[in-house]
Amino acid sequence: MRPYWFIALIAWAAPGWAVECRDLSFKDNTYTVCEVDAAAEDLRLFLNHPETGKPLGNFTSIEKLVEDEGKLAFAMNAGMYHTDRRPVGHYAEGGEALAPVITREGPGNFGLLPNGVFCIRDGRADVYETNRFVEEEPACTYASQSGPMLVIDGALHPRFLPDSDSRYIRNGVGTSADGARAVFVISARPVTFHQFGSFFRDGLKLPQALYFDGNISRLYAPGLNRFDGGFPMGPMVGVVADAPE
Repeated sequence: MRPYWFIALIAWAAPGWAVECRDLSFKDNTYTVCEVDAAAEDLRLFLNHPETGKPLGNFTSIEKLVEDEGKLAFAMNAGMYHTDRRPVGHYAEGGEALAPVITREGPGNFGLLPNGVFCIRDGRADVYETNRFVEEEPACTYASQSGPMLVIDGALHPRFLPDSDSRYIRNGVGTSADGARAVFVISARPVTFHQFGSFFRDGLKLPQALYFDGNISRLYAPGLNRFDGGFPMGPMVGVVADAPE
């Protein structure tokens, strides 16, 4: 019998893409994992078209937006949003805040404190618990607030229940202590918050991780021939790279 912590490599991304994506199994669940070298890759957040100001909404729109620079190597939805696709919490592009930080408790998963902020800055990417983000005021080029936190300084969110019956397809991001690794994950089938957070903490050994969303979780991973469509999205994260040869 395999030990409970067993991680199996299922599939590797096709060679030539800037982002390594693969499927991993952990405790009887399977997750698609896309790892980005934040110090080397062009990792960005996307929300509105810079000329029209209208929400991009999908991966095809990002592809068209960046086609003069290179290719979209990876993308994922990256934070909760209202019906008009405005971010629920803090959002920043180009170092400019387009929506404020929300620190109060509230309804839904976003308000299940502690929540957090995914911050991209020069040479690194980090997940911050929101109060720490407010205290430290990191100079983020891009930032997206979401919630709840999945892993906080190596510990699971205190309100996650091992026996919860709330299961959804979920996606999120975890970061290494040095900010070099940004690891994006989407579950292959519905999982609980406890299962999802445990994968980041125990399977991927990441000290900080943040939940992006469930139900509408989407992934663009051309190295795996994956292009999820469906609901229009608000904030999205992606890597722009040279086209593979």
